[in-house]
Amino acid sequence: MPKPVLGIMTLYLNNKKQLEERDIYELMITEGRKLGLEIFVFTPADVHKSHRLLLAQLYDPHNGKWTRKWQRFPDMIFDRCRVQRSERFRQLKQFRLKYTDLVYLNRPLSNKWAIHQQLSKRAAFRPHLPATELFKGFHSVKRMLKQNSLVYLKPINGTGGRGILRIEPVKKQGGLYLVEGRNHKRHIIPQQRVRLDRLEPRLHNWNMDDYIVQQGIPVQLPNGRVHDYRMLVQKNGQGIWELTGCAGRIGAHRSVTSNLHGGGRAVPMNQLLAQWIQAEDHREKIIKQGEKLGLDIAAYLEESYGALCELALDLAISKDGHIYVLEVNPKPAREVFSRIGEKETYRRAIARPMEYALWVYNTQINPKPQMDTKSEDGAENKAKEGSA
Repeated sequence: MPKPVLGIMTLYLNNKKQLEERDIYELMITEGRKLGLEIFVFTPADVHKSHRLLLAQLYDPHNGKWTRKWQRFPDMIFDRCRVQRSERFRQLKQFRLKYTDLVYLNRPLSNKWAIHQQLSKRAAFRPHLPATELFKGFHSVKRMLKQNSLVYLKPINGTGGRGILRIEPVKKQGGLYLVEGRNHKRHIIPQQRVRLDRLEPRLHNWNMDDYIVQQGIPVQLPNGRVHDYRMLVQKNGQGIWELTGCAGRIGAHRSVTSNLHGGGRAVPMNQLLAQWIQAEDHREKIIKQGEKLGLDIAAYLEESYGALCELALDLAISKDGHIYVLEVNPKPAREVFSRIGEKETYRRAIARPMEYALWVYNTQINPKPQMDTKSEDGAENKAKEGSA
């Protein structure tokens, strides 16, 4: 019998056809083979113009080499395409519109603002969402600054900390605000002390199209560095949402975000949380509450948007232990678990989408016929009656 085939769909980083996560794909292909899955990698640019074929990239774990070969469309597609402003992303949208008959393990989620609005519809989630509004001019920032001593400005489609600004009043210097952040190439920008009447022209030069204004949660450690927590929830081999792991992240010096790609470092969650919340029983309660919140949000977003198989949630925890959901990422990285030495959690983070793909294949694409025990019993009884 032919093996089920999974296609990992990604986007080229540039015109040289480089892939961002090739090392991760090698691990996924290796884990998939152990399960009996055939896996290849492709991009929407690799589709044959007239035939239902893909110029796939195949990896052989035995010799560690990649090759290219024309392949039929896979049984399932694991979409790893991250949002980007490029012709390549336009090709992705065209691919998904054209091939709606394919089985996708996951769907694209909307931008940060749309996800915030969607989560706000559920009363249970609202206390865990920082106050957020769409940027519609400087009055949006002034209003948020009046209500909160710390404000973040974020691009609604940004990733990796790109283009984020942090604004807070300078202590004991009324009327002055400290502005810091990262530019769109993720570089840390110099801190600026700006009077309120000069803040608007500074922001105007920043190009604030498609931004949100968000309440900042004070998460600076005693050393001045910000921290948060990356939670990964995934579907398991029975199609059920489970917590795979949660790790702490500490930002680089003078960074307003904790992203690893921006120079942050990973720390085991318990170790980092112990620096923040002293009481052990309180920490245990926070961890349990965070797990339930993550699983509830995953189930709700899947119900709202369609099929999903994994989500990463970036969480901030206030000094009194209240959990805030800063961001939801449908195409998460997972190296945070490798960096803290949790090898089994990292392996599970790699393997679970493969296990889920196999479950989808066996239950939805090629389900095994169920034995009708009643029919069997009836046939057996008739045979006995006939022989009598």
